[in-house]
Amino acid sequence: MKNTVLTLKKQKEEGNKITMLTAYDYSVAKLIDGAGIETILVGDSLGMTMLGYEDTLPVTMEDMIHHTACVSRGAKEAFVIADMPFLSYQTSVYDAVLNAGRLIKEGHAQAVKLEGGASVCEQIKAITDAQIPVCAHLGLTPQSTNAFGGFKVQGKSAERAKQIVEDAFKVQEAGAFMVVLECIPEKLATLITELLDIPTIGIGAGAGCDGQVLVYHDMLGMFTDFKPKFVKHFGNIGEAMTKAFTDYKDEVKSASYPAKEHTFKIDDDIMEELYKEYK
Repeated sequence: MKNTVLTLKKQKEEGNKITMLTAYDYSVAKLIDGAGIETILVGDSLGMTMLGYEDTLPVTMEDMIHHTACVSRGAKEAFVIADMPFLSYQTSVYDAVLNAGRLIKEGHAQAVKLEGGASVCEQIKAITDAQIPVCAHLGLTPQSTNAFGGFKVQGKSAERAKQIVEDAFKVQEAGAFMVVLECIPEKLATLITELLDIPTIGIGAGAGCDGQVLVYHDMLGMFTDFKPKFVKHFGNIGEAMTKAFTDYKDEVKSASYPAKEHTFKIDDDIMEELYKEYK
């Protein structure tokens, strides 16, 4: 059964935690979907995990549409949310609706996510008026890393904490069906979760949120450029992959792979004729 905005809201109402992971391709989306994860985020984090950029800022709409379409083909039950990349919605309300529509129409996502509070409420309202569900994103918003002076915890001062609470109310009023809270104090995230009618998804925001999201490369130990404090390794897949790659290299070098069981046969008479003709 396909997860929807209604089933996700019902999970909040019932106190049933929402699970979310990132995915960027068909094969991983199938694995995540098969594990019963309710929501898949095609994050602009693909800029770092898949494309090798230092941050998310260079990611384009074409990048997001391409990867979202791959994920959507693999997700049969999971609800697919696609990130709107930098400058795809900040420039104008028109651009925001047009680009959100492309992620739905060409990427086959079920919803879009954009970063910011009061400053993007006009875009949120316009996108939702176009019948496209919007997930908001508050706290540490990676597209604002230059303004923040790096990847830093947000909402620790009284003024900033109050602003995040106010922004949470505003994005909900604008029509967002969900909000991601990233790298804010746990007690602040818990308060926001209690105040809002829409689900909150935490990443570095504590267990008081209605659900959690992680970048799958992080939780599997596959991305080693840096490890955020909030990341837990649920498997050392990165180590396992490195060992497998090394074992493959060694067996190819020693000619122990491919072995007989990995090869195909041909009639010896045919080979004899070929040898006579060409040797």
